[in-house]
Amino acid sequence: MMYREHTIGVVVPAYNEEGFVGNVIETMPEYVDRVYVVDDQSTDGTWEEITQVAERVNAETTSVHYDEADVEAAAPEIATDGGVAASGFDQRIAPIQHEENRGVGGAIKTGYKRALEDKMDITAVMGGDGQMDPDILYKFLDPIVDDKADYTKGNRLLYKEFREGMSKWRFFGNSILTFLTKISSGYWKTMDPQNGYAAISYYALDNVGINNMYEYYGYCNDLLVRLNAKGMRVADVAMPAVYGNEESSIKYSTYIQRVSGMLLRNFLWRLKTKYLVLDFHPLALFYVLGAGTAGIGLLGGLWAIYTGIVYGDPLFVRASSSMILFTMGSMFIMFAMLFDMQVNENQEVQIRE
Repeated sequence: MMYREHTIGVVVPAYNEEGFVGNVIETMPEYVDRVYVVDDQSTDGTWEEITQVAERVNAETTSVHYDEADVEAAAPEIATDGGVAASGFDQRIAPIQHEENRGVGGAIKTGYKRALEDKMDITAVMGGDGQMDPDILYKFLDPIVDDKADYTKGNRLLYKEFREGMSKWRFFGNSILTFLTKISSGYWKTMDPQNGYAAISYYALDNVGINNMYEYYGYCNDLLVRLNAKGMRVADVAMPAVYGNEESSIKYSTYIQRVSGMLLRNFLWRLKTKYLVLDFHPLALFYVLGAGTAGIGLLGGLWAIYTGIVYGDPLFVRASSSMILFTMGSMFIMFAMLFDMQVNENQEVQIRE
């Protein structure tokens, strides 16, 4: 099969996607060499649907090259290995089942590891809920094949007509996470970081430290930070938002808390890794100095207000000094952001069609 002389693998994470995941498998483009369908310990009939469809698709695929006896011998057998149940590598559809629920990031990590073992040139991710159009998969593959990017991801926010299917609340939350992820990852032009439709080259996947990838819903934000720290090129691929009858399992109160904390930790890790360990750039010091100075200025201002109200102390000198410190700190942070943009400007590509 292959796509433009590149082997293609697709990871399909699935949790309670009965009625959806089978169609995702069946509509996979013919040029896809292997599909890793990972059931994250679903509580409905997802696993049964995966194995039934996989057996049928594998038999149909194998029958093109072998006679009836060979097809019967090549039927997928499920075995347990390292905490997952997996089909043989000689099958196009590889069903994988987690023994415990690990989250969508954990399911994708499992699929990525299998793709690395198979040495897939490019590995894509398509959700098991049917929201990702298989007919546009080539748009994610072409920038990598053409050596314009190491990682491609969908962007539903670029055009107004593309985000018509997105609720205002979802758009608002996505916009906030987009801004926070820009700061954390260093990809300042990248939008819609929550978009899970993506593809990654073998080189990037092998070097990004996939074993430590975040396993909760913020896995895509975490991966962007890791890619930036290793100097990988990222492309945004414009695509419309598609939502069906599937139900989201995201609990937003927990989601916002976890992802925000993860982004802060990753931001500090990226500064240390990219600008102090692997190379040196003063922007890391600008960030630290700016945050410290602005923090002192803010605390000084609050203290001045407190003493003015409680003890009647004069506000002008203390408040003015605090304002100056806060302004200086903010300027240091702005300079750091500007330097960060300049360093990473050649690592981002926008695919608008």
